[in-house]
Amino acid sequence: MQDRPSADELVRAVREFLEAEILPDLDDPRARFRTRVAMNALNILERELEQEETLLREELARLAALLGEDPATPDSLEKLKARVIELNRDLAQSIRQGEVPEGTLERLKQTVTDKLKVASPRYLERYE
Repeated sequence: MQDRPSADELVRAVREFLEAEILPDLDDPRARFRTRVAMNALNILERELEQEETLLREELARLAALLGEDPATPDSLEKLKARVIELNRDLAQSIRQGEVPEGTLERLKQTVTDKLKVASPRYLERYE
């Protein structure tokens, strides 16, 4: 969508509403827990909207280098996602066949780190 509010602004507004307006008035522990889960999901979505394309481009570059494939970046986010999925499948198939390209472990560690930056950045802080 081109108009405001943007997707990330909408996500932030809903999360802030839950945190400031709903959560303080909830007495039921189950409802409080479920509201916190919803807020956490919105936090993840907010980080994903902010970082997704950059992290996918970086993952594509790593996978292309590892597999000796064309590192060209597709012209849309959907095509970029599809290309990263395709290269991950190719890597998995190669590993299943016993052909593990040199540098696979390091590149996979970076990919997991990038995924944790979105899903649970505090988890990473424990190990830095």
